[in-house]
Amino acid sequence: MTEEKKEHPLAVDAPESDVTPLTLTMVSNLLSMSRETSRKRMIQRVHKSDSAGVHKMFNALQPGTYIMPHRHMHPEKTETILVMSGALLFVEFEDTGEYRTHTLLQPGTEIFGVDVAPNVYHTFVALKPDTLIFEVKDGPYTTDTDKDVPDWAPREGSEEAEPYLLELIKHLAELTNAAAERVEAEKKAAEAQQAEQNAEQDSEEEKPAE
Repeated sequence: MTEEKKEHPLAVDAPESDVTPLTLTMVSNLLSMSRETSRKRMIQRVHKSDSAGVHKMFNALQPGTYIMPHRHMHPEKTETILVMSGALLFVEFEDTGEYRTHTLLQPGTEIFGVDVAPNVYHTFVALKPDTLIFEVKDGPYTTDTDKDVPDWAPREGSEEAEPYLLELIKHLAELTNAAAERVEAEKKAAEAQQAEQNAEQDSEEEKPAE
């Protein structure tokens, strides 16, 4: 039986208070809504209006949510992403759509966030349930100019979106596995070299004195 998804707004409005506590209850409710919506993500605004010069928001994401590759060039806007819980793959693309590189972001590790220049095509992929990020982006917001989505990126909700995301995840998994295999091979080679050096040293020490 397919679980029925509830309809929610695309984002939760910010509280009207001048000082807004950022609470566990707030993000817990947000994560709950992200599990229930068909988009598998939900935004909690912290900025008060679309016209604000700086936009701040929590974004709760579940695995399988599709964020269209995009950049923020018209007008130019920088973007900062901090991972609060879960794990996220930040993926960069060439202007023509080819994969460029990816970065694993996790709280409590060496890399827990990224700051993104306006010219970089990117997306991000939630790796764990209840991944929560905090985003800061230049404002103001208008629907037509918020994101530059290239022709090569499937539109959200299209038939091509899910296969594209699955193929991207498959490609990233293959790269990760290949990198792990290289690390393991280098480790074994280093161990073999060390063992050879130890054997040579032992052999020298066992030679009788003349």
